[in-house]
Amino acid sequence: MKIARLKSADIHWREDGDRMGPAVVFANSLGTDLRLWDKTVERLSGFGLRLIRFDKRGHGLSSCPKPPYSMDDLVDDAEQLLDHLRIGKCVFVGLSIGGMIAQALASRQPERFRGLVLADTAVKMGEAAMWQERIAKIRAGGLESIADAVLERWFCKDFLQEPESLAWRHMLTRTPAEGYIGCCEAIATANLTESTAGLRLPVLGIAGAEDRASLPEVVRATTALVPGSRYLEIEKAGHLPCVEQPDVFSGHLIKFLKEDLHV
Repeated sequence: MKIARLKSADIHWREDGDRMGPAVVFANSLGTDLRLWDKTVERLSGFGLRLIRFDKRGHGLSSCPKPPYSMDDLVDDAEQLLDHLRIGKCVFVGLSIGGMIAQALASRQPERFRGLVLADTAVKMGEAAMWQERIAKIRAGGLESIADAVLERWFCKDFLQEPESLAWRHMLTRTPAEGYIGCCEAIATANLTESTAGLRLPVLGIAGAEDRASLPEVVRATTALVPGSRYLEIEKAGHLPCVEQPDVFSGHLIKFLKEDLHV
């Protein structure tokens, strides 16, 4: 296990694939850790890529600074991690809040990115009042109190009947409550519309057709803000299509890397 001791937080990260290959960096969703990308990394392992993933602050094995967090805090962590790993240029794949981090970091340092994959994300995710209501529920009853509702947004009904869904529930409920709350606060105050509309780089938008957390039409509208971008939907998938439909998700990613970015 590897920890990057940054100025802002201690970030747990992992590297797979070819250490000398082009870098692809993955940022996970709220309530998950870097294992979100296990199936994707497995399918990309033979393509000569340097595959980097990390636990954002307050999640997984990273440190949990005291909230509140802002989106700038999360972007600072990601930027410092790329510096720490001496990644000069990369493709950044972000899902949900990870996609918000991707958008904001690319706006801050566009020269650092070959392209972005924005999965099940948006420039603005929900209203502040909704996030404050969720925070209040967690403070009153812990993450267990929201777990069933979250999983219904994450996954399709068929997947929820699979034993694997229990592992994702455990991952969610074992996330540090303060870390989860801090990231909720970061999402609640973020609106990336103007900065994302200013991006000029290759972007692939991906949505699960049955996503109830980031509705497909919202993901499509976010992707469309960037000229020349492409948008795809994955059937029989909710908010985490890389989990439910890993072959399809990874196939789209590989095609983008090879045909669009020539990586």
